[in-house]
Order: sequence, then C-alpha cells, then structure tokens
Amino acid sequence: MNNRNQNLGLTAWIARTLRRVAVGLACASTAALAAYPDKPITLVVPFAPGGSSDIIGRTISQPLAEKLGQPVVVENVAGAGGVLGTQRVVRAVPDGYTILLGSGSEILINKLINPAIAYDASRDLAPVVFVGTGPMVLLAKPSLPVNNIAELLQLARSKPGALSYGSAGNGTPMHVAGELLKMRADISMTHVPYRGAAPALVDLLGGQIDLAVSTLSAAQTYIKSGRLKALATTGAQPSELAPSLPAMGAQPGLSGFDLNVWFGLFVPAQTPPDVVRKIESAAQQVLSDPAIRARLSEHGISASGDSADGLRKFMASETEKYRAVVKAAHITAQ
Repeated sequence: MNNRNQNLGLTAWIARTLRRVAVGLACASTAALAAYPDKPITLVVPFAPGGSSDIIGRTISQPLAEKLGQPVVVENVAGAGGVLGTQRVVRAVPDGYTILLGSGSEILINKLINPAIAYDASRDLAPVVFVGTGPMVLLAKPSLPVNNIAELLQLARSKPGALSYGSAGNGTPMHVAGELLKMRADISMTHVPYRGAAPALVDLLGGQIDLAVSTLSAAQTYIKSGRLKALATTGAQPSELAPSLPAMGAQPGLSGFDLNVWFGLFVPAQTPPDVVRKIESAAQQVLSDPAIRARLSEHGISASGDSADGLRKFMASETEKYRAVVKAAHITAQ
C-alpha cells in the first residue's frame, strides 16, 4: 500500500513538474515573440546590386526597419540565378532575422528547369507578403539597326544565330522570356546569362551583347536617357508603368505572349507564425504608404501588399504558367 501511495505521489509530482515546465516554456516563447525583433534583421537580395531586386530591397528596407524598430540590412548574395541567396535563407535559423526578397526565378523557375536544386521553395520557405509586380522589357544596344520588334525579327531571320541576348541569369524570368520569343518567332539567338540585371545592362551598353531582357525597374534610367533602345515590354498589353512601349503580346505572330516579374518576402519555413505575422503586418504598412508606392512605380514596380495567403495562391498559378513555357521552350539547366 505504501509503495502504491509512493507511486501515486511520484506520478502526481511528475505531472506537476511537466505542467510547470510546459508553462515555463510557453511563457519563454511568448516573451521571445513579444521581444521580436530585438536585433538587426538581414534582408537577402539574391542578385547583384543595381538590379530590380536590389532596388526594391533598398526602397523598402528603411521604412520596414522603422516599422519593426530594428535596422534592416540589405545583403546581396548573387549567383546561380538567385539560387545562392535563396539557399542562404533556407539554411538560416528560422527566427525571423533572415528574410528573402524573392522573385519568380529562384522561387519557382529554377526548380522547374533543374529538379536537382537542393531546396523546394514551396516546402522550405514561408510566404510573408506579396511585394509587387513589374513588366520586363526587351532592349537593344544603340548600334543595333533595329527600332521595333518587326525589324528585330527580320534581322534575326537574316542572320540565324548571330544575335545574342543577356539576362539576369539562367532560369530567371528574363531568360524564360527570351527563350519564349525565340520559340514563338522561330528565330535563333544565343543566351548569355549574367549574375543579375545590372552586369547584363553594362555589357549591353558596351556592345558586348546585342540585346537584353531586363526588368523595367533596372532599365528605366537607360531608357529615359536614350542610352539603350527599348523595343517592347513582355506583356500581353502595354504596361501602365510604361504606356509608350508596345507590348510583345500585341505583335503579329506573338499573340498570347504574357510574362512579367513579381516579388515577395519569404522566411525559412519553420519560422514561428507570430513572427511571420509581425513581419507581414509591418511590410503591408510599408507597401500601403503612398510615398513608397510612388517610389516603386518610378522604378517600374506596381506595389501589391497582399497577404501571405494571397502570395501563396498567386505562386500556385504562376508555377503552372512557367511550367508550360519551360516545357514548350525546352528550357533546361545549363
């Protein structure tokens, strides 16, 4: 009987201890979440400085820091079409202190063209907020004797394989747009991948390549100054952000051509939901600010601010769109 009472007492003591531990852990967790953030946050931009991702990152980092109460430091981790920077975030501690400014290339396209990539964004990253969308634009070096899509196609057909076009990297939306143009127009061009939009535009300015597909945000300055020739945007209709430029999808033989870029904030998949919501709320406040929206518009980006769930649903539809293009254009990892 004594043994039985002792066992019951021990069981009760263990239960009380476990409850106290659970309460303690819950309190510690709540305190940690309440304290977030209590140190600087890193915003990883997976492309070189000067490109559209970099422009967006530096536009929103300071106001985001003000909303969160801690510095937000932009870190450029370029290479492999955005894969290196994305891996940096996937492997980071899931505590909300490492955020990715992601786009279609590293989040969706690279996995479609190279299943061997070590991460799966749908599994390894958690969407936080939909930052916005923007058109891409086909550019020509100043000395190329073309001023519109019709003249470009005529030149390309007269010199099969002679023209080259640059992109922000293999597997980026710019690469996909270039390959889709080749397929739809039945022309041959050589793709030259770069480590971001900025170095591609530098080589285009210098005449090392003939053409480039870039985001409007990265190319805007060169277009306005007349240093590069803008032939068309890559949408189905002219963009409200560049209404004077014709749309690729409206050109004869290119009907249905409709590709744009998009951007979102992501964190490692196991980041606590309360932390994700804090970042989401702060980012939505930033993206609803008329001054920030105007600044992004000047750089060729239409701000969204949609929720994590809205971004998740958008990504699902985009995946199917790019899957169809990658398959039809036979795009593979290089």
